[in-house]
Amino acid sequence: MFSLPDIAKEFTYYAVRSSGKGGQHVNKTATKVEVYFSIADSTLLSDDQKAILLSVLKDIIHADGNLRITCEEARSQAENKKKATQKMIALITKALTPKKKRVPTKKTKAANEKRLEEKRKQAVRKSTRRSSTSEE
Repeated sequence: MFSLPDIAKEFTYYAVRSSGKGGQHVNKTATKVEVYFSIADSTLLSDDQKAILLSVLKDIIHADGNLRITCEEARSQAENKKKATQKMIALITKALTPKKKRVPTKKTKAANEKRLEEKRKQAVRKSTRRSSTSEE
């Protein structure tokens, strides 16, 4: 498997104008960072990993086949680049982490008996109500 810092070498970065924090400064500089990752063109991912990413992230992969993450939280381009890279790595890691299968559990015998006892009590409670209304 690949190491996460290596995969960051395959990212493509673009800086664009941000609508975030910065006052008048935001109108003059490109502080928003967009990170693109082409899953199909990756040399570090195996074919199985590519298939997993394409199926798990199918809703956020663009028509051109690129995965795109943007960040405009900070006022500096370097900070946004760092945060966007972290977001992309976290997304890829989460998608490649196999999900644990749920192991169905049985109810305990004591819990089942308690449930049945509660049902009996409820039945008695309702039957006493019924008998009092039918006498009137």
